[in-house]
Amino acid sequence: MADTYVRHVELLGFEKRFYPSQHYVYMILVKWSDQSEKLIYRRYPEIHIFHKTLKEMFPIEAGDIDAKDRIIPSLPAPKWLDSQRTTETRQGTLAEYCRSLLNLPPKISRCQLVRSFFKVRPEDETPPAPHPYRVIANYSKSSKYELNLKAGDLVDIVEKSPNGWWFCQHETQRGWAPAAYLEPLDGPDESEEPEPNYAGELYKTSKAYKAVEDDELTLEVGETIEVIHKLLDGWWVVRKGEETGYYPSMFLCRTGQKKEVEAEKAVVRRETPPPRRSTIRNAQSIHTKGRQRISQDTYRRQSRRFLQQRGRLPSQPRKNSRAALAEKNGDTGTCFM
Repeated sequence: MADTYVRHVELLGFEKRFYPSQHYVYMILVKWSDQSEKLIYRRYPEIHIFHKTLKEMFPIEAGDIDAKDRIIPSLPAPKWLDSQRTTETRQGTLAEYCRSLLNLPPKISRCQLVRSFFKVRPEDETPPAPHPYRVIANYSKSSKYELNLKAGDLVDIVEKSPNGWWFCQHETQRGWAPAAYLEPLDGPDESEEPEPNYAGELYKTSKAYKAVEDDELTLEVGETIEVIHKLLDGWWVVRKGEETGYYPSMFLCRTGQKKEVEAEKAVVRRETPPPRRSTIRNAQSIHTKGRQRISQDTYRRQSRRFLQQRGRLPSQPRKNSRAALAEKNGDTGTCFM
């Protein structure tokens, strides 16, 4: 018995989804040669990956050998930031692409790759559901874009931003909330780096910040630093020279990625870092044991050891945080997150 093949594809529109993060999917009605009809959902970047793979399978028909032999239709690359407007304007292009695809010779239009891509997946019939988080302490919002939280409430996470602000839904209300006030129900482990990376990752400061707490760093805009620990609450441990301290991740960007950071801040619609875990009062966790907090003194000690082993320890360390001044005066008290 011959394999079934796709005989018709109809683009019905698109919808916005919020899990595991905010994104858009196209609704595609697929009609098969056995007269069955199935509804599938695909993201545009996924469709474009399929398109690139198809071109690799058929280089002659893709025009890679000779441009005049190309019969596989073109498909624009995804934009770096997906939005409702771009998703909507791409509908005509995508519908025409699918129509042209199925009009190609059977060796292409009925190949295994095409059949597999349009086949129904489990997530098409049962979209993934969000996992609820529990609020560990009361939080009062400071802007209209945020969400009031009450200890013990269960919220669904719509979008997790690495800057420490998460977009949540509680009953019919939606808004941004500090990740530090939320904990997963299934265990104390959270989606952050479990251990520091003392080799560090190079970042630049996109905005200046003046230290408020003793274990934070004061940095000016445009400074190059090394991130050694990315934490869930949006306060990352960074190293400048020999010195380490907490710095808001929303004020950091990789080289060449400033646009992404600016776009993210525009979505969050605020300029202030989220509260740190150490500032939460009367926090009550449902887990008997949480992740052990690392003191800033331990970060500095281990970081210096790493630098010494690799001969990178600077002779004149920069001292610009309260913690550094305290250390200079002989105070090496432990600070916890």
